Amino acid sequence: MQTIFVMVKCELGQAYQVADEAVQAVEQVSEVYSTSGEYDLLIKCYLPADADIGHFVTESVQTLPGVKDTFTIIAFKAFT
Repeated sequence: MQTIFVMVKCELGQAYQVADEAVQAVEQVSEVYSTSGEYDLLIKCYLPADADIGHFVTESVQTLPGVKDTFTIIAFKAFT
């Protein structure tokens, strides 16, 4: 299992719609947070170990209505 975080810039006024659509339409999405700063949303996703991250982001996240830009972070290890 791979964990990635996708930071999303949304079209003006679209952050809540993008967040709702991400949760409803993309099964790999675990959590979506609204954030302050350069990006509007932080999306946490769990992907199968053999999944192509680039294809997932470009086909499943960047194509959501209202998404303007993304920045992807690949997580290596979770500390508890």
